[in-house]
Amino acid sequence: MPSLFDPMTVGGIPVANRIAMAPLTRNRSPGAVPNDLNVTYYEQRASAGLIVTEGTPISQQGQGYADVPGLYLPESIEGWKRVTEAVHKAGGKIVTQIWHVGRVSHTSLQPNGGAPVAPSAITAKSKTYIINPDGTGAFADTSAPRALDISEIPGILEDYRKAARAAVDAGFDGVEIHAANGYLIDQFLRSGTNHRTDAYGGSIENRVRFAVEVVEAVTKEIGGSRTGIRISPVTPANDASDPNPQPLFDLLVSKLADFDLAFIHVIEGATGGARDFQQGDKPFDWAGMREAYRKAGGKGAWMVNNGYDRDSAMEAVESGRADMVSFGKLFISNPDLPERLEKNLPLADANRETFYGGGAPGYTDYPTVA
Repeated sequence: MPSLFDPMTVGGIPVANRIAMAPLTRNRSPGAVPNDLNVTYYEQRASAGLIVTEGTPISQQGQGYADVPGLYLPESIEGWKRVTEAVHKAGGKIVTQIWHVGRVSHTSLQPNGGAPVAPSAITAKSKTYIINPDGTGAFADTSAPRALDISEIPGILEDYRKAARAAVDAGFDGVEIHAANGYLIDQFLRSGTNHRTDAYGGSIENRVRFAVEVVEAVTKEIGGSRTGIRISPVTPANDASDPNPQPLFDLLVSKLADFDLAFIHVIEGATGGARDFQQGDKPFDWAGMREAYRKAGGKGAWMVNNGYDRDSAMEAVESGRADMVSFGKLFISNPDLPERLEKNLPLADANRETFYGGGAPGYTDYPTVA
């Protein structure tokens, strides 16, 4: 019987345990360049079996929040090299989450102050994080997007390819493609955000096309064994919606089986909220989606996320329902989370006021138990 604390191999990545650090946006990289604070933050958490970094935009167009690190500037790649070197020296494994936010952005963050892009020109009922002229950070309504012309899609696929290559050049063990939480790939998937009438809209076969093409571009560049993907079939995050998500995501994962991915990372329920949240008339069948992936020949590690604690995470792995469990907020305030979980030690609470922006307080100053 496997244990949450056993080693395994995730694609081509050997990991010391089955506890992953989920991606967490922290807005502490001004100029899109990782800095000393980021190096310390990730190094402190290197005991995770696998670190998935915060979302890392593949281009300026893909950026939706201020002070997040990127992968499209030479200085950003150099900054990430320092992070990966520190994590590897501490014995950890780390992949970066490559990200295009689509419509969840603000004109102040876009090239030349332009409109964000999306499958369709539908404004998200959501917020983003910007820097005011006086240097203070604040949440702001997302800007109205414009619909992508079909001729622009190959350029975005090329940005994903370049970002994957940049990640490997920066020393990452691989990448996680962000296809969750109402961002660009998820916007193409969901009928609530995709009203296109061309080859990328309408039927579920058309709506999964962009996601599959992104995966194809990335895996051709760095290989499936270094590529994972994150999905969130029913989350309402960033105004994402679809009344019939089961056949949509069953189809998607069955197509992903063709790429020999390292892992599938699944947010169960509403991101950061209720695990039993559903869209449409029926509860989502999580085991059925996993079965669809396996039946299609998918062999990647199945990673689950959202509201897990020690007992439920251990049960998920021991039962075979999951291969890994990722934890988000618990890693903010518990840099040594794997040790605390294995020894059943008390967990520290996080200060929500320091989640986004700022400096070391609430970022690198949480103590370990030792």
